[in-house]
Amino acid sequence: MTWIQDHLGLIGSLAVRHAVLAGIPLLLGLVVSLPLGWLAHRYRRLAPVALAGTGLLYTIPSLALFILMPLLLGTKILNPINVVAAMTIYTIALLVRTVVDGLDSVPKDVDAAALAMGLTGLRRLLGVQLPLAIPVIAAGLRVAAVSNVSIVSVASIIGVSQLGDLLVDGYNRDIPGALWAGIIGCLALALLFDIVIQVVARLLTPWRASTKPAAAGAPA
Repeated sequence: MTWIQDHLGLIGSLAVRHAVLAGIPLLLGLVVSLPLGWLAHRYRRLAPVALAGTGLLYTIPSLALFILMPLLLGTKILNPINVVAAMTIYTIALLVRTVVDGLDSVPKDVDAAALAMGLTGLRRLLGVQLPLAIPVIAAGLRVAAVSNVSIVSVASIIGVSQLGDLLVDGYNRDIPGALWAGIIGCLALALLFDIVIQVVARLLTPWRASTKPAAAGAPA
């Protein structure tokens, strides 16, 4: 605990870098996954190809992908953009299926009613389908967020600083305080991401709170 108290500034700066490296790909991955998931949902023949293709991306070892990014992007090995790009790929691999599942979860009668009211194409997607799919998509985002926080720590091996530095340094130099700081920091960051996603999802779906069944014994 003494080591942690003496290095709070370092831990804080590494945590901020870790949050950026894990959070930006989460947003970019969501932006890319929404249209891809909608296409797979709308054109069912594309679904097997899209889901299988994006699923295969997640099987690429993270260290190999981090090293491969500079060759593909023309960047330096220590450039954080490599990590952001790699983590965006992993996020897309997780979220495309989630978006498809979310859109598939929209009740058929609700979708048909929206169509009967004249809502077609983009208006129906944004006004009916996506709002109703938010709970499923949010659940997938929570999984992707925890995954991102975990995988980003591997980037310390190629020299991109974040909380993983504490794990590597703590292990190599036998500093228990650094190890605990890295572990607790990653857990806290993953929990923070999870809470933020849940709060945003609830704000975007206020009708869900009003439709919960009354507590047992409450007057009708």
